[in-house]
Amino acid sequence: MKKIISLVLISVFSISISIAKEGMWLPMLLKSLNESDMQSMGLKLSAEDIYSVNQSSLKDAIVSFGGFCTGEVISDQGLILTNHHCGYGQIQSHSSVENDYLTNGYWAMTNKEELQNPGLTATFIVRMEDVTDVVLEGIEPTMTDADQQKMISEKIKILTKEATEGTHYEAYVKPFFYGNEYYMFITETFKDIRLVGAPPSSIGKFGGDTDNWMWPRHTGDFSMFRIYANKDNKPAEYSEDNVPFKPRNFLPISMNGIRKGDFTMVFGFPGRTQEYLTSYAISQIKNEINPKQIEIRRIALDIMDKHMKADAKVRIQYASKYASIANYWKKWIGENNGLEKAGAIDKKREQEKAFMEATAGNTSFEDLMNQFRHRYKTIEPYAIARSYFIEIPYRKIELFSIAAAFRGVLEAEDVSQEKIDALKKSVEKHFKDYDSDTDLELAIALLAKYKADLDSKFVPNFYSKIGSNDAAFYQKIYQKSLFNSKEKLLAMLNNFSSSSAKKLKKDMAYQMMTQFFQIYNDAIRPEYSRLNNEIDSLSKIYVKGLRDFVPGKYYPDANSTLRLAYGQVDNYKPRDAVKYDYFTDTEGILEKYNPEHVDFDLPEKLVDLIEKKDYGQYADDDGYMHVCFTASNHTTGGNSGSPVINGKGELIGLNFDRNWEGTMSDINYDVEQCRNIAVDIRYVLFIVDKFAGAGHLVKEMKLVKD
Repeated sequence: MKKIISLVLISVFSISISIAKEGMWLPMLLKSLNESDMQSMGLKLSAEDIYSVNQSSLKDAIVSFGGFCTGEVISDQGLILTNHHCGYGQIQSHSSVENDYLTNGYWAMTNKEELQNPGLTATFIVRMEDVTDVVLEGIEPTMTDADQQKMISEKIKILTKEATEGTHYEAYVKPFFYGNEYYMFITETFKDIRLVGAPPSSIGKFGGDTDNWMWPRHTGDFSMFRIYANKDNKPAEYSEDNVPFKPRNFLPISMNGIRKGDFTMVFGFPGRTQEYLTSYAISQIKNEINPKQIEIRRIALDIMDKHMKADAKVRIQYASKYASIANYWKKWIGENNGLEKAGAIDKKREQEKAFMEATAGNTSFEDLMNQFRHRYKTIEPYAIARSYFIEIPYRKIELFSIAAAFRGVLEAEDVSQEKIDALKKSVEKHFKDYDSDTDLELAIALLAKYKADLDSKFVPNFYSKIGSNDAAFYQKIYQKSLFNSKEKLLAMLNNFSSSSAKKLKKDMAYQMMTQFFQIYNDAIRPEYSRLNNEIDSLSKIYVKGLRDFVPGKYYPDANSTLRLAYGQVDNYKPRDAVKYDYFTDTEGILEKYNPEHVDFDLPEKLVDLIEKKDYGQYADDDGYMHVCFTASNHTTGGNSGSPVINGKGELIGLNFDRNWEGTMSDINYDVEQCRNIAVDIRYVLFIVDKFAGAGHLVKEMKLVKD
């Protein structure tokens, strides 16, 4: 028996070694887990140079941009670089038909021209601490999940208060490895973030939805912002008296270019991965959830595309929404294809078999896989219904979205003027980017699909009133609803009373929205949450068993906390007879250039610069202007805008995407298939300097040339 177990462990250990370069590692643990491996691959720095509490380190140049992307500081004047698609919402908010910054780009030639962005933040990590022992002290297996979570929450509240009391810092604690470990993050958040520059969308989104998640890419996916602080260099709300922030560190920029095999690091805030899912979970995602979500979003995209092409105003209003919907629509398609090609489900089954053999005789893991199988079978209809609720009434029908924004006021016994004023701002913001005809067509198509695909217990009562003509029913709703008129809503709010509340609550759009939320809260969420919590409890046991009984280096799933991934510049082979090089250049831009195709049109000035090969100091040694490159760093959503850093700690690129074949890396990383895609930093500087004429920004930076 010992011999059998040894063979199993050797087999699993070999698998672990083969994927050793995957992972999203906690910076504070690099010294013990990764430093020697990274240095053997080409890192010239120490772990202390990357993450340090006592001295300036690379972490001090990395920010969580708005809480949804990553950015990096690239000058001693608080200039930050992130993706164009990360700054897209801010660029769009400043755009109008008269000043179309999406189409034409925007460049501030002085600090005074930099545009403020209310609500946008940049957050630094001051330090992180392992607080596992404190959080889990006194937690017993015999306690209910509710009692455990109550005790854990109370301890976290005390820890974060003690860590930040008397400072302007904030703190949060997050679980890792399904609650087997806990880490605290002390943060500093800046609230005055101004738009400095962005290329035209024809550069920043070159390739558009056609090229999204694909390789080869030729996209200048970047934008620039600046952090402002008060006179003491501390965070402050927007003020004309604020000054550019003086950072603890900023990234120097390499002008040396990159070559195949070069060591690379991606430093940022990856959003969410689930690398320890079982075969039952992956099967459900691949065969049930993803196909349904893909179909819903395809319907929505087709409708939005039709209206955007017909009206320039709608194109601007829905540009950001369309891009957001298309992003994961295409990702899920690639994810499914990648899971199929990698044989992910079969590999998970092999891993589970090996795990159970390695833990045979240990009662803690007895019947664990059968319990997983039963839970996933039971949760499936609720998971599908939850997905439909989120994808359709919650996110795609904006008439319901604005109605939902009124719930806090309409259901409250006492309404303050402050809440009314906040709601007025929400109304103004909503209708700036709202088109009734587009939303109506989305409602007709998607609400019909909701009813057709789900069990009747998940369907609201209002459907019984529709009759045989869905379109006529919804047209009537949109014609009569107060929530379809900015003027009527603002008039109600300007003279708000109990009778106003009653009238709004009787509105059919409000009632429909309320019924959807009631169905979700009563029939979907409770059972889904119960079963999901049970699955998480099983996963906690499973992951602990893996780490205790199967040798290897284990990294925690991404959870929007600061992580470092490392790998190397590399090409890849997606399928038989096809092999992709690791970089693209401007010759490829001209090959794709098509003025008749919205995804591949270009500014005349860029075409002229490329045709004349007027690249200045930014060309590669081979004489070409490199545009993008691929590397084997393990990335996910939230890594958008993350710096790609070489072994010397210098910026070489800006991460913005993954290859389509590797989008399944969120749940199954494959070193042969998975590549992150970055824009070469020299192309960024070329656009800023030679195309935009904003060379003053380049002068702020520290350029390094060996």
